[in-house]
Parts: sequence; structure tokens; C-alpha cells
Amino acid sequence: MTSEEPAAIETPAPTGGRSRKMNWLLVIGLVIAANIAAFVFFPPFPKGGQPGDACAYPACFINGTLKFPAPHIVWDPDPETIPTALPLVQFRPNITSSILTMWIISILLIVTLIALTRGLKRVPGKGQNAIEALYEGLENFGLSLGGPAAKRYIPLFVVLFIYILASNWSGLLPIVGRIELFRAPTSDVNITIGLALVSFSIFHIEGVRRLGLGGYLSKFFPIRAFKDGVGAGVIGMFVGLVELMLEFVKPLTLSMRLFGNIYGGSVALGVITALTITFIPIAVYGLEVMLNLVQALIFSVLTLMFTLAAIEGHGDEHEAHPERPAGTPVRPDTLDELATAH
Repeated sequence: MTSEEPAAIETPAPTGGRSRKMNWLLVIGLVIAANIAAFVFFPPFPKGGQPGDACAYPACFINGTLKFPAPHIVWDPDPETIPTALPLVQFRPNITSSILTMWIISILLIVTLIALTRGLKRVPGKGQNAIEALYEGLENFGLSLGGPAAKRYIPLFVVLFIYILASNWSGLLPIVGRIELFRAPTSDVNITIGLALVSFSIFHIEGVRRLGLGGYLSKFFPIRAFKDGVGAGVIGMFVGLVELMLEFVKPLTLSMRLFGNIYGGSVALGVITALTITFIPIAVYGLEVMLNLVQALIFSVLTLMFTLAAIEGHGDEHEAHPERPAGTPVRPDTLDELATAH
């Protein structure tokens, strides 16, 4: 008898890598198709001209694609008084292209979150899983930076990150910027100043709420330091005034950092896309996706950390209260004890 050799078992070739490559090629193809469609249906036209006017390559393509800092006014209650040269920061009660885009993004985010979180179940579906994974990931990241004291402000951190990220990424859509009605909200300094002022108000309100008005003002005007001598009091007041001035720098840095990065990126992407249309903008798209994510993270993280700094009582970094863990915010009833101890 001859022994029969066992038949070889054929194993299917892994398809994971191939499917990922196909997905990336599909994304690249869609981006190129969208850019070509935007160029065909919304071609550049000379500044001051009308859509469809002849546009010479390359100078007119660049000038026709550039978005200047002042936003386009969609609606104004008194259009006859609109100045010819719009200022960078506006105080007119009007609706600009960035505000209109911001409203659209807000509605889409609210509808999406309601649709994904409606009817929460113990065994979540894909939508609920995605929302929970996103929130838990951001929560863990925020707690790793701020500790237990950050728990109360995680919802603010998450909302700011998602909203700013959506506003940043809206500028990557081919129609945004080519159509005057749409503009990435965070590429408008008026919007970023508004976001920064909201953050500024939140962390100062939280500081007063946690420490009390007197306790919070004592961080900037440490009058009790004069108990240790005139020299100590003068130095304490000088340091407090410097800290007070730095507080008013925070909204400026928050707003200008976000505006500068997003506006500069949108201009660079628009010019490169107008000149090349196809493959070269893909690399810029990838860079802008990462940069926009980082800028949203920086703004939300700084807001969280500024809020935690505001609720810390004066002297928390030097000595912990004997009945509370080090690093936890000072309650109003312990502020006097710490001030007396120091």
C-alpha cells in the first residue's frame, strides 16, 4: 500500500492591506474629482468681475482664488452704508459668509449627534459606539492633562474640540471659498475672537464661582502679603499685576493662533489647487487635515488648562491643605486658612 500525502490546505491571501489601499485610492480619486468639478462649475474670475469672465493663467487664477481676511457680507440691514474696504474686525450687525457657514455646521453637528445618540441602549450600535469611543478617548486625554479636577470641564473640552475641528475641516471642501456664501468659520478672525472671548469668560466665571470674588481677586491683588513686610507686599502686588495683564493676553493668543493657521492654510490650499488641480493638492490636503486637528486640540486644551488654573487658589503650588490631596482646587472655605498659613 502506498501512503497518500495529505492535500495542501490553501489559505486565502490577506485582503486587509489591499482593501486599505483601495480605500485610499478611492479617497484620492474623490478629492481630485471634486477639485475638477469645482474648477469646472466655479472657475476663478478676476477680482471685481463676474463669474464666467475670462481669467488669465496663472496670475488671475491666484488672485481669483485668494481669500482676503475680511469676510464677504451675505446680508446687512443697511447695505448702502457698507464700506468699500471692509475692516478685518467688524462691529456691524450683519451676516457674513463665515457666520452662515458656522450656522450650517452647528445644525449639522446637532442633528448628527441627536441621530447617533437617540435611543441609547445597553448594547450599543455602531453610531452609539462611535460617539462613546470619541467621548471616552477625549475624556481620558483631558483627565491625563488636568487630573481629577478636570472632570467637571470635560464636556466643555469635548464640545470645543469637535466644533472647532468641524469648522476647520469645512475649509477643505472644494466649494468653500470658491462660493462667496461659504467660508471656513475659523479662517475669519471675528469668529476666532468670539470663541476666545467665550473661553475667557468661562474660565474667569469658574474662578469666581470656585474661589469667591474676594478669593479670586486675591490672586491678582495679594494685599495680605503686606503682613510679611512692605517688600514682600510690593513684590506680591507687582507679580499679581503681571498675572492680571497676562490674563488679557490669553484671548488674543487663542484667537490669533487659530485664525492665522487656518486662514494661512486655506489660502495656500486654494492657490495650489487653482494652479495644479490634481495630484499636488492631495499632499497639502493631508497636511491641512493634520494641522487643523492639532489647532482644534490646542484651543480646547488651552481652554481646559486656563480654566483649571483659574480655579486654583493663590499658593496651591506651594503647600497643600492638610485635609485635601495636593493639586486639588481650593474651596472658598479653605482659602482664608491657606492665606493665613502663608
